[in-house]
Amino acid sequence: MPIKVLFICHGNICRSPMAEFVLKNMVEKAGRSGEFEIDSAATTTEEIWNGVGSPVYPPARKKLMEHGIDPGDKRARLAVRADYQKYDYIIGMDSENMYDMKRIFGGDPDGKLSLLMDHTDEKGRGVADPWYTRDFESTWKDVVKGCAGLLEDISKV
Repeated sequence: MPIKVLFICHGNICRSPMAEFVLKNMVEKAGRSGEFEIDSAATTTEEIWNGVGSPVYPPARKKLMEHGIDPGDKRARLAVRADYQKYDYIIGMDSENMYDMKRIFGGDPDGKLSLLMDHTDEKGRGVADPWYTRDFESTWKDVVKGCAGLLEDISKV
């Protein structure tokens, strides 16, 4: 049974797909791809038009590609209530995402929700949204640090 991880952000075009593909890359390099199912989703429909999600935002795609990670044809999708039962770990990027995740999932009765940076020594800090900051390098560093910490935490279980 694979370990199922879902990353969540506002639009599912910057931070959460970056985390999705960074973690996929990490588990692949560790020879553990078969042990995981990793996806990402949005808390809003802002990047979903007529049922079709926007692709990974070009600067986020560029940052991934700089590190040899191809997000392929990933498109934004909306997080839905059923995701709570499907995934073992549901990881938000900031406190607004956490608020929205609890709204979408009807709370967190099984303790599956956390922020990405909660898996580092910077617990409680959000990953700045590069849509607004335009600082994709800082977001990249946070995502890598957070995913490494998450993988370490999962490996302890």
